[in-house]
Amino acid sequence: MLIKETINIYSLLTPLISLINMALLVIAFKLLCIFITLPILLIYWRKMYAKERAKRKHKGTVVAFFHPYCNAGGGGERVLWAAIKALQTKYPHVHIAIYTGDLDADPEQILNRSQKSFNIKIKPNIEFIYLHKRKWVEARMYPYFTLLGQSLGSVWLGIEALNNLVPDIYIDTMGYAFTYPLFKYVGGCRVGSYTHYPTISTDMLKHVYRRILSHNNRRIIARNPFLSAAKIAYYRLFALLYGLVGRTAETVMVNSSWTEEHINTIWKCPLRTHRIYPPTDVEHLTSLPLFDDTKEDGQIRIVSIAQFRPEKNHPLMLRTMYELRSIVKEEVWDKICLVFIGSCRDAEDEVRVKDMQDLSKHFALDENVEFKLNIPYSELVLELQKASIGLHAMWNEHFGISIVECMAAGLIMVAHASGGPRADIIETQPGSQTGFLAEEAEEYAKIIAHVINMHPEDRKTIRLAARASVSRFSGELFEKEFLRAVEPFFRQKQE
Repeated sequence: MLIKETINIYSLLTPLISLINMALLVIAFKLLCIFITLPILLIYWRKMYAKERAKRKHKGTVVAFFHPYCNAGGGGERVLWAAIKALQTKYPHVHIAIYTGDLDADPEQILNRSQKSFNIKIKPNIEFIYLHKRKWVEARMYPYFTLLGQSLGSVWLGIEALNNLVPDIYIDTMGYAFTYPLFKYVGGCRVGSYTHYPTISTDMLKHVYRRILSHNNRRIIARNPFLSAAKIAYYRLFALLYGLVGRTAETVMVNSSWTEEHINTIWKCPLRTHRIYPPTDVEHLTSLPLFDDTKEDGQIRIVSIAQFRPEKNHPLMLRTMYELRSIVKEEVWDKICLVFIGSCRDAEDEVRVKDMQDLSKHFALDENVEFKLNIPYSELVLELQKASIGLHAMWNEHFGISIVECMAAGLIMVAHASGGPRADIIETQPGSQTGFLAEEAEEYAKIIAHVINMHPEDRKTIRLAARASVSRFSGELFEKEFLRAVEPFFRQKQE
């Protein structure tokens, strides 16, 4: 009886075992095909792009910068143009190209804006490679799994770039790390990167783990432990992939010690990593006369310089003003004006500005707030000369060029107590204080009220200390360090 039952069970399991074996064989065959096909395709593509390089009209060294938003007018663009200027000066015979998605601007308009926005004069012999698939790196295309979607979209955009021009040296200045293996292994290029902000960081993982609301951690996820656990798993997997692709860069440049720490944690290539602070026009700004804030009847202008992006947290500044109104005298409040200065990249940024204007009216602050959009560098300098306090609100700002600009111009800076501002720029210890750090609106408001009520000599001491501290962020030092980091590319090319 037992033997019969055993035979029956075996007869029932036999088809299932056969089916599992067949499925395993199919999977093994497909994996074998992939492992055989991919190397063949890689060799084919590499030879194809090598032929494209040979047919190039520029026979010398071609350096291509991947910067799809080169006309945006932010701190990242300042780095781009300063790097190009450095290469033009050191290697005048090198051909420079820029991969850009700014289809609405011709080369002359882009170069003119770089000079107006940053006071950087670029020689016009630059080739602009216009990309039509930029929408695939925009967050709006991926309501879910945004980081992964944008990263894969950057590969698609990179393929378009490579099909239009095969350079010898590829330098990414926007942080699209997933394009590095494409240009290195398929395009046969030397790959360098300048990272302003890691696509994912351990701080982002901590925010999800602690279920903290932020612009990249929605309320529905923060409130649900199961969704939070799933997002942590997703972030960890993405961090693993991000590290793998990031390590393919031959030279890695980062803009602050905060960024360096996160990149070294995830990419694990500290010997190839160079901390190069972004360039700031400190030479010009520190030569400006200090604003006379001793006049009792003068206006108290507070300046914020930041692109109108969600992570810049402009609403926190408006809440700060709302809190400030309740702790200063009415006659003092009437003299206070917050000036938002920034660039708009697209229609979405313009909508954010409109939302900010509506929020200022909701808080009854519209008479104490001004918006100045896409202004030239000369007008920015004039605004800095009329202001006495600078305001910054972004959590984990990677560096903070605008903070350095305000300090160089003689403003007392109140910045967010995180990221680059806390690690690299602002010193809060008595005796060597160069500014203030805060986190919440109430804290910001109390500090601003304190600054307004300080003795003029005490304010002057901080302003002079701040000015003296910013020489390490000069454009000249940036160019020197950038050229040192990329010099091996050109040395081996010459050999």
